[in-house]
Amino acid sequence: KDGRKELKSFTRNIKLDHVFFTHKGRSITINDVSMTFEKGRTTAIVGPSGTGKTTIVDLLLRLFDPDKGEVKIDGISLKEYKLASWRSKVGLVSQDTFIFHDTIRNNITLGVDSCPDEEIVNAAMSANAHDFILGFPEKYDTIVGDRGMRLSGGQKQRIAIARAIIKKPDILILDEATSALDNISEGLVQEAINQISRDRTVIVVAHRLSTIIDADKIIVVENGRVMEEGTHT
Repeated sequence: KDGRKELKSFTRNIKLDHVFFTHKGRSITINDVSMTFEKGRTTAIVGPSGTGKTTIVDLLLRLFDPDKGEVKIDGISLKEYKLASWRSKVGLVSQDTFIFHDTIRNNITLGVDSCPDEEIVNAAMSANAHDFILGFPEKYDTIVGDRGMRLSGGQKQRIAIARAIIKKPDILILDEATSALDNISEGLVQEAINQISRDRTVIVVAHRLSTIIDADKIIVVENGRVMEEGTHT
């Protein structure tokens, strides 16, 4: 159910407060999880596959509500806010990026009503995508094919990052954004992520510690529970 409050901004943090969640027909996925994401900081969630990392992202996006506990924005339950006002503040780059059978321009501006060419180019440059886009004869008007079949995995991810940037999100969520890439593509995507992470609240989900060494805080999740947290050191 949609909330009634309009979320203008948040000033302190986002919290999971003693959250429990179970997918239908499964054992407990998230078991009494509490964690805090401070405004303007990068927080990483790491752990083996199947431990509930992506479910935490789903709860933050309010694709699901907790069975028990609360997701809170500055101490107020996420359920009290209008979904659209919350999600407009969030940019998501996931492992499985959906690219539409359309132009590169329209794939970047997906969900944005109108956008000048200068902003599209700036977003692509920030995402390390501009140079490869110019390599196509039709450049930004290139039709990329069904599910982006004319693009490599790394190019799709950089389009997804440009798509997130153009929303100017306060919060950036990266859910295994580089895990399916080769080393060269991962380097280019990681470079783009580092650039757009400045001055934003960033939540990174990963299973490779190498990608989140510089995070302000790392939270280790195992079997649906928080096992430890701290810096990489």
